[in-house]
Amino acid sequence: MNKYFLITVVFFYGLCLSAQTNDRVREEKRAQVINDTVNTSLRGNSNKNIKDNTATIDMYQIISHRDEITYLDTTLSIKKLYKFNYLRKDNFNLIEFANMGQTYNTLVYDFDEINTIPLFGAQARHFNYFEVEDMYYYKVPTPSTELFYKTGMQQGQVLDAFLTLNTTERFNFSIAYKGMRSIGNYQRHLTSTGNFRFTSNYTSKNERYHAKVHIVMQDLLNQESGGLRDQDLENFTMGSEEFLDRGIFTPNLTNAENILKGKRFYITHSYDLLRAKDSIANALTLLNTTKLEDKSFRYTEPTATTAFFGEAFSSNINDLVTLEHFSSSFTAQYENDLLGKLSFGVQYDNYNYGYDRITFIDNQAIVNRLKGSIIGLLASYAKQFKSFTLSGNGNLNLTGDFQGYNLNSKLSYKLNKDFNVEGYFNLNSALPNFNALLNQSSYVNYNWDNSSNFSNVDRQQIGADINSGKYGAAKVEFGNILNYTYFTNTSEGTSEPRNIKPIQANNPINYLKIELSKEFSYRNFALDNRILYQKITNGDGVLNVPDFVIRSSLYYSNEFFKKSLFLQTGVTFNYFSAYNMNAYDPLLGEFYVQNETNLGDFPRLDFFINAKVRQTRIYIKAEHLNSSFTGYDYFAAPNYPYRDFIIRFGLVWNFFL
Repeated sequence: MNKYFLITVVFFYGLCLSAQTNDRVREEKRAQVINDTVNTSLRGNSNKNIKDNTATIDMYQIISHRDEITYLDTTLSIKKLYKFNYLRKDNFNLIEFANMGQTYNTLVYDFDEINTIPLFGAQARHFNYFEVEDMYYYKVPTPSTELFYKTGMQQGQVLDAFLTLNTTERFNFSIAYKGMRSIGNYQRHLTSTGNFRFTSNYTSKNERYHAKVHIVMQDLLNQESGGLRDQDLENFTMGSEEFLDRGIFTPNLTNAENILKGKRFYITHSYDLLRAKDSIANALTLLNTTKLEDKSFRYTEPTATTAFFGEAFSSNINDLVTLEHFSSSFTAQYENDLLGKLSFGVQYDNYNYGYDRITFIDNQAIVNRLKGSIIGLLASYAKQFKSFTLSGNGNLNLTGDFQGYNLNSKLSYKLNKDFNVEGYFNLNSALPNFNALLNQSSYVNYNWDNSSNFSNVDRQQIGADINSGKYGAAKVEFGNILNYTYFTNTSEGTSEPRNIKPIQANNPINYLKIELSKEFSYRNFALDNRILYQKITNGDGVLNVPDFVIRSSLYYSNEFFKKSLFLQTGVTFNYFSAYNMNAYDPLLGEFYVQNETNLGDFPRLDFFINAKVRQTRIYIKAEHLNSSFTGYDYFAAPNYPYRDFIIRFGLVWNFFL
């Protein structure tokens, strides 16, 4: 099947459908209002949080770490299908590895970093790691529970269980645990992860004091295979029947595994010295945010694989790196009807990254720790002018070994309820991640100290978003990166074992991204499209991305059994153009740039059936159903095949007490 012909047909069909009246969307919006009202019977119980024994869905508030409020959503839509995966996020910009819980290769990069100090490293293992911005806080009139379940690849599943309740109208807590274990279809692909989360949200009786707290404990374990051996790649792509049992392939690594662990305590609280109702025009608030986080990444091999990683100091590999990070900020925020909302503050960071040993290479000692403290300034501003909203925030490191700054500014214009335009400009300067600055390993090639000779990575972004329910959404972004830092295999093109090193690009990298999305509907049929084009200049062999990334879903929706069942069924088409896809290194837990193997250019078709009964959403999906008839040349990274055809199912169940 010609891929370009298929793409053309899909989008032309969508244009034809767009000429018709969108009756289904109007009916779905009407049904959403009806179905999302939670009538909670409280017979025999008294609950001071609820009046008239009735709770509506807008009482179930979800609060972000930036105090942005959304509401519990129990509807079924195509957007919910995109998020029904291990990450519980739309993974349009990612390509999964063969087993659930493994890493993801990145198809589209978002260079929107806000950090001014290095990150931990092992970023390929962080996709399922809950950061501060991934945590939410709640306010609910009745206890609320959500259960997420999905089957794994083989002898495995993932379960995310969540409970939140308000003990009083002013105090809420939530507790959640996400556990996953899956063996996978290949040798040495077992994954096992656990994410425990606890949050609390409190407002004092006089409503002057507010506090949000969370505690997170996480461990993400992967057996590592090193991918298929080079001599087995042809056997895989040929699709011979004897090799369809993926367990017969011998992996490059037979006894390796790595594990990422993290613990974090976080509190942000504020006190209103002067409130707007005390003084109509002015408000003054004092804020404090404190975070204490410990991370560790361990790679083990009882027997070193020198043919793969090169010479080793010992036969038993047990590499462990840790990071202790304490951060605290104090801010004063002033709000005035005329001036808007502005704040100034100071932030203190203390970090301790490294190893418990000293390594000597060529009689030169490699330091084992990067330790220090940083004091910086914080500032933010926000103001609404009728239909315009202007906002910005920034921070600057004043003292310490790490220089850095960050500035984000945004201007949005809301023409009406259906049309919104937003422009943004971002600046960021920070050193590369800690593992690019300092790394130690029992493998000789994986030792370096760049803490004194690497420069800050400087990023500049400018872009615009246009969102309209009627006309769709569009996004344009242009960026520039100086001193872009990446990992590469310096022994590429030779028969020598891999020699992965961090490198800073000599030339600035420019990139352009254009993204369009629109859903077209006709009666009970709909076609949801998303297409992205990106172009990199001055980045050949340094930053490799596919030119096109496309997703299109054609589906049917309707209600059955006197509207007690809402059903969606259809097909999703995914595609990205061929490019030199990044390779994966399990010892570092990082992807590195390679320029020998061109991968991609394979379509993926998923057939799905989604159903909603009351507050339960049921999902059945036949993933990559075209794998047997469009060829077996599908990979998520060099030597790492993408998933074969599989049927998986699961559900999301909300219930209220």
